[in-house]
Amino acid sequence: MPGNDIAPSLSFLPKPNDWVDAHGYPEEDEIFWEKIKKFRDAAHHKGEQIYPWHLSSVEGIFKQSLDHIDDMKFDYIEEDFGVIGSWEDAIKRVNELNSHAADNESYKMFLLARHGQGWHNVGFHKHGQESWVSKWRFLSGDGVITWGPDADLTEIGLAQARYNNDALKKQIENGAPIPSKMYVSPLKRSCKTLKLTWKGIETPRPIVKEKLRETIGLNLCHRRSTKSEIAKNFPDFQFEHGFSEHDLLHESYKEKERLHEQFLRITEFLQEVFEEEWAGSSIDKKKRFDEQIISVTCHAGTIRAFLTATSHRMFTIPTCGIIGVVIKGTRIMNHQ
Repeated sequence: MPGNDIAPSLSFLPKPNDWVDAHGYPEEDEIFWEKIKKFRDAAHHKGEQIYPWHLSSVEGIFKQSLDHIDDMKFDYIEEDFGVIGSWEDAIKRVNELNSHAADNESYKMFLLARHGQGWHNVGFHKHGQESWVSKWRFLSGDGVITWGPDADLTEIGLAQARYNNDALKKQIENGAPIPSKMYVSPLKRSCKTLKLTWKGIETPRPIVKEKLRETIGLNLCHRRSTKSEIAKNFPDFQFEHGFSEHDLLHESYKEKERLHEQFLRITEFLQEVFEEEWAGSSIDKKKRFDEQIISVTCHAGTIRAFLTATSHRMFTIPTCGIIGVVIKGTRIMNHQ
């Protein structure tokens, strides 16, 4: 593991605030599902398609999908990232699912990674929730530490990502797959976490996606850098089509995005990922196999959105934690 003297004191177990990120405000989940149904019903009556992919998680490939696993005691490092059996077994299972899938079905293994500790996390704990919400989140810092805009990783956050890098290399030696596609939030803390986590491992170029960011609006730590700055700091990354120079999304929100809106945003991202395989009347079978392992580096709220959008059980992710989720996409046919 890393020689950094911070590393031995690192904990990869969740903390109470992590639990709130994963389980809090369940009413937002209900609003999300109500809106999904409303949007789909309205589109159906007009003969249109909206959210044409039905998304669901597949149980039994990762331990995190099992109801009896205590997420607050789950150490993903010690548990081989949660894979049940061997990585060879897990990959074989996904291959078999895709081999027997209908023409409108596809299965993908997602490795969802949360960024390491950022200075905004330190600021929140330093000042407390009430003071943070009422004052500090609107500012760049408190004169001692700086967390905005676009909060950077702390030394602990850097050490966490390096620790993950060593752990990931060991998993790859044991058969863990290299992703065929990699996506990352545009926020600096996620970009830097990805870069350090996958350092020394040959991967495809990560794609920077706006939809993968943390909740939008108000919090200055959630305002991203310019496209030029991201490109300068992460020259190996590529941008999705239409990525703007300035953070137009942050400026457009007069109030902070609600959780159910973030869930819808991630649903749209997943729709885009699966739709890339759609060839008009059926799935492109070559793409279905070539693009079945996907890495996403993002945020606690974003991972919560992935789990909600796919009906996965709620699961608490520690800072810089990684969770494996197998997602089934079923395209709703026009005649249905």
